[in-house]
Amino acid sequence: MTMDIAITAMVLAIIATIFASTMFTGASPVPTSKSVRDTMMAVLADAGGTIEGPIYELGAAWGGLARVLAGRYPASPVRAFEISLLPWAVSAVRHYLDGPQNLCFRLKDFNTVDLSDAALVVCYLPGETMQKLKPKLEAELPKGALVLSNTFAFRGWQPIKTRTASDIYASQVYLYRVG
Repeated sequence: MTMDIAITAMVLAIIATIFASTMFTGASPVPTSKSVRDTMMAVLADAGGTIEGPIYELGAAWGGLARVLAGRYPASPVRAFEISLLPWAVSAVRHYLDGPQNLCFRLKDFNTVDLSDAALVVCYLPGETMQKLKPKLEAELPKGALVLSNTFAFRGWQPIKTRTASDIYASQVYLYRVG
């Protein structure tokens, strides 16, 4: 009986931390599905060239997309930021056990991160959060930097590539180039 209470309390604490960070940020830690990750990688390949410079994933959640990016671009440092404690902890532990050397996970609000050296910024954030992020990207990203977004477009920006994933939601992927 005591074990049942302890497990229930632990599950409730986990739910509470995810709920609290979702309320604080406006974005829940939802993983990017495999079909959407594959579509995102295809869009980057279609854009041509290689990514030369740091890659930032803003809102890395459980870390799956960051790991794929690190594997795809081993010469580029991949910096993944998550503010929700549990998804970050899972990502950090997975990385510690079997992570690419060019990847790091940070428990940090990406709004406080300087993006002025970014070659690529990747995000899967709800529309309102994207619109709040837009001025930061416009102010900090260097000319030529790429911005890759899952599902949510930036209002007022014209994507250079779009593609529909083969998932059940027909998720849209948008690629933008700064400047």
